[in-house]
Amino acid sequence: MTSPPGGSDEGGRVAQPQPLVCARCGIAAEAPQPTWVCSVENGSRQYFCDACSRESLRAIEGRLDSAWW
Repeated sequence: MTSPPGGSDEGGRVAQPQPLVCARCGIAAEAPQPTWVCSVENGSRQYFCDACSRESLRAIEGRLDSAWW
């Protein structure tokens, strides 16, 4: 019987979490941040810090007619 990848046959190795890096401003976070946004663009995940996410959302809202918001 075989084990799925990441099973107990891996010798007890645990993958180290990678620090998140904002795709826009480059700021890094060591732990998961609940206020960050994850976006899948062209098949790859990109993370955006809360400040960049807020700025982007405001720019989008600014281009909408007032009836939309």
